[in-house]
Amino acid sequence: MYRVLKREQIVPNIHLLVIETNNIHKNAKAGEFVVVRVDEEGERIPLNLVDWDEKSVSVIFMEVGTSTRKLGALKEGDVIETLAGPLGRPTEMIEDKSIICIGGCYGIGALYPVIRAFKQNRNRVITAVEGRSSFLLYWQKKLQEYSDELYEITRDGTKGYEGHINVFLEEYMKDHKVDLIYCQGCTYLTFFVSQITKSMGVKTIVGLNPIMIDATGMCGVCRVIINGETKFACVDGPEFDGHAVDWPNLLARRHTYHSQEQKSLSFYECERYG
Repeated sequence: MYRVLKREQIVPNIHLLVIETNNIHKNAKAGEFVVVRVDEEGERIPLNLVDWDEKSVSVIFMEVGTSTRKLGALKEGDVIETLAGPLGRPTEMIEDKSIICIGGCYGIGALYPVIRAFKQNRNRVITAVEGRSSFLLYWQKKLQEYSDELYEITRDGTKGYEGHINVFLEEYMKDHKVDLIYCQGCTYLTFFVSQITKSMGVKTIVGLNPIMIDATGMCGVCRVIINGETKFACVDGPEFDGHAVDWPNLLARRHTYHSQEQKSLSFYECERYG
């Protein structure tokens, strides 16, 4: 059992969860993840490490189904059943380059350790956070600490650039040389960014979030197709070249258990609220 030190809703439907542990920090690196399980009946959920220290690890998650709804109801002092990590391959570090780091939804928080590591490796870091509206953006001050420039993109125009991320990318890259684009967020965002940057010819690394179970490469549930080859996001990723991902395959697999997820959530809500 692992004790919850903090659970905070930072914007609607997005939560910060700080979990007590005294060993994960010893090997944790930017780009890695942990697996959490809220109780004996819960799913094993892979969540990006967004921060860590000698006493705890921090993750950010979005409420989408039964298990994340249960996570969102936790209070300080509660316990979760499972915490395993760090898992996955860390972000590949480069030096003295210009990097645009893009985050949306839970991916905004996932950017934090990555841009920190990029900055510590003497890179120029341009951070762009995007959302439907300004009230869905968060952690700008934390991200600014390791960013040379920080931009906000909202689809409704309530803050920063109006529209999708392509508006910002197309305008920014007219006048600036960029060596790498790094993106964290929902599958649609990583797909969309990859399509834009492919036409621009700029290398793009994306964090993928396929369904996982054991997260050690044995079950095969998190398989993705990269350059025509089968890879496992848990041990070969979770970060891949966005231009090499078989996006139709990944998008289809993300919906494999959609009906079961809806039934589970409906049953949970009925039990909880009557």
